[in-house]
Amino acid sequence: MRQFLSNTFRLGIKELWSLWRDPAMLVLIVYLFTIGVYSAATAMPETLHNAPIAIVDEDHSPLSRRIVSALYPPQFTVPRMIEWSQMDPGMDKGLYTFAMVIPRNFQRDLLAGRSPQIQLNVDATRMSQAFVGSGYVQQIVMGEINEFAQRYRADAVPPVDLALRARFNPTLAPSWFGSLVELINHITMLSIILTGAALIREREHGTVEHLLVMPVTPMQIMVAKIWSMGAVVLLAAWVSIVLVVRGVLHVPVAGSLPLFFTGAALCLFATTSMGIFMATVARNMPQFAMLMMLTILPLDMLSGGNTPRESMPELVRDIMLVAPTTHFVQLGQAILFRGAGLDVVWPQFAALVLIGAVLFALSLRRLRKTIARMA
Repeated sequence: MRQFLSNTFRLGIKELWSLWRDPAMLVLIVYLFTIGVYSAATAMPETLHNAPIAIVDEDHSPLSRRIVSALYPPQFTVPRMIEWSQMDPGMDKGLYTFAMVIPRNFQRDLLAGRSPQIQLNVDATRMSQAFVGSGYVQQIVMGEINEFAQRYRADAVPPVDLALRARFNPTLAPSWFGSLVELINHITMLSIILTGAALIREREHGTVEHLLVMPVTPMQIMVAKIWSMGAVVLLAAWVSIVLVVRGVLHVPVAGSLPLFFTGAALCLFATTSMGIFMATVARNMPQFAMLMMLTILPLDMLSGGNTPRESMPELVRDIMLVAPTTHFVQLGQAILFRGAGLDVVWPQFAALVLIGAVLFALSLRRLRKTIARMA
């Protein structure tokens, strides 16, 4: 056992030196856990900001001017007053996200008890602005119309007082959710890339033949790659949480970081084994990249990080139970967002141990066959 641990440790140090001499991989690691996490957290704006809007005011009444004055920065740009003939060409050129038409005699019809209509054209190709902004416009316009019609500025008292309490994210800030979910996704992706690329790099450089003449076993080779690449990912994730998530984005972490990284280590045990298995299937780096695309996308999209599992078809939910990322996302969100302890997340820990053991056994068997063919 002492010789096994010594060989495994030295082989792991060799892997770390190989990674240190690979500038492309180093740049990828730094980018994913710094700029990648930051951009994912800030890519979606928290509120509507500088949405371009144009207004065709055919009424020219006090009410129409009141509506125009209510649409102001920073949610919208200063409204551009245009003619009807300018609306469609401006929308076609992408000059406006919103184009509102206030018809002639709008105020008179409203005061007469009729039901006049305001037309709002939305450029739906600007998806985030269109989705959020249409609600903003409707709320602002209806608020101004109601206040004008009632002749005073006061909100009607609702018959029921609904008290809202947003738990775990009181301000509903998307950066809280986006940064930690992206961190979890990057841990999975990078662990598969590093271990798989390390094995393929040795095959392409011919260093596998050197290992075959050394007194090491396939298990020692595999364990060395797992612990060394897993340590790199854990270190990068820790730096990202401290410097980017907490330092730059000011996102609070509710739970225990040691508990989270324990779960991350179990997930890495499974995903690094998966990376080695894929590297034994692929013959070169381009084939490995293609397998990565077929593997990473389903893991990221169907594990519950971006879309709740409850909204997925039951068959997809059942299939994704064999994926380590499903359980890692569950325990990561429970610990980092809700401050859960081991008494809550132990089923996910147990699932990761079982899945990791199965993937390790399959990968080790495949690696032994690959080395036997090369010997």
